Amino acid sequence: MDSVSLNLLDNTTIRIAGAVKESIVDGPGIRYVVFTQGCPFHCKGCHNVQAQSLTGGVDVKLRVLYDEIKENPLVKGVTFSGGEPFIQSTPLSVFADILKSEGYNLWSYTGFLYEKLSSDPIYKRLLEKLDVLVDGPFVLAKKSLELDFRGSSNQRIIDVQKSLKSNKAVLMEGFK
Repeated sequence: MDSVSLNLLDNTTIRIAGAVKESIVDGPGIRYVVFTQGCPFHCKGCHNVQAQSLTGGVDVKLRVLYDEIKENPLVKGVTFSGGEPFIQSTPLSVFADILKSEGYNLWSYTGFLYEKLSSDPIYKRLLEKLDVLVDGPFVLAKKSLELDFRGSSNQRIIDVQKSLKSNKAVLMEGFK
């Protein structure tokens, strides 16, 4: 890793509710999951209520998260969850850029819709680095335990790179 990337990891902070070192429920394969702190949506039935407060959680350097990811050779993907990852899109963009350069598959959950994120230059910087986006707020009335990697049927699993090329949301194939 180059000195610029190391410097960014050592000097960029993010507020998180926590992290899971090995997950199989936040995307395919064994993934590291970062639960960002703070969410403007406050969805009824949210499974991560403790991550909603903007003042909760802890500040951590990206280097701490990076080192945890690198210590497990089984981890091939990283997922940003929340809270709402896109309200911290600037530090996550830095992190995503470094992780992507090392070959990690990147997913993010968001309460925003893809169309909103792709039209905002700040959000789009993070979006451009992702492989998959699960978008839309959790809707308790549409909750389903039968869905892959999402909680309610209004949420979409989007192939971000194909979507950016076609200027419209393109759903990932192979998920129910």
